[in-house]
Amino acid sequence: MKVIIDTNGLMVQAQFGVDVFDELARLGYYECVIPSAVIDEMNAIEKKLKGKDRIALAVASSLSKRCHVVEASGPADEVIFELAQEMNVPVFTNDAQLRKRLKDAGIRTIYLRSKHKLEID
Repeated sequence: MKVIIDTNGLMVQAQFGVDVFDELARLGYYECVIPSAVIDEMNAIEKKLKGKDRIALAVASSLSKRCHVVEASGPADEVIFELAQEMNVPVFTNDAQLRKRLKDAGIRTIYLRSKHKLEID
């Protein structure tokens, strides 16, 4: 099954030591999709981050190469929301506002629980 991944979803691996792809596979998700807007977002915030967050972003950027990139421009959260509706797939994000918006629209989300595993909502 497919899942759309947000920037902060990819950063989980470096921030919390959780193997994102193993955890997604445990939940039954083997194909990861990233909108090009997420890649653009990572490139834009790279210069603003320092220390551990910058390292986490570098790891996220590397991990993004293991995903299928879908061309979709615009604000990342908006693109993710629209793409999730269009593809009818869940979204892996820890962004509380985006998760609420997705849930209100009937779209499932995957998030980090207890800083050591992913859970689907």
